[in-house]
Amino acid sequence: MSAILGWAVLALVFVDELLAMAAFGVWGWDHDPRWLLVWVLPIVAMAVWFCFASPKAPYGGPLVRPLAKVLVFGLACLALWDAGHQDWAIALLVFSVVVNGLAQLPGIRVLVDEQ
Repeated sequence: MSAILGWAVLALVFVDELLAMAAFGVWGWDHDPRWLLVWVLPIVAMAVWFCFASPKAPYGGPLVRPLAKVLVFGLACLALWDAGHQDWAIALLVFSVVVNGLAQLPGIRVLVDEQ
């Protein structure tokens, strides 16, 4: 697999992570206390991602990492759905599944393991 395609997929995985954090911010904006939740929820999601789901997560593992990813992306989609953005929630869910599925291909996994 071409390295350019691999890096493009990994860039889309990063965009997916940013979209998930934005989804938590959207949900926080729709609930009280708005000024607190719009900042705290994305920060908590980032902390969970850093600790359990990132490639160099200190507490990640073969079972914990996929579970944390499903939890973060699933809750992000639910947050968008609850905020009244059902179409965006479905789009984020489909995008997350496709991009993270592509990132598991052996040719792309090699790029992550090299880093």
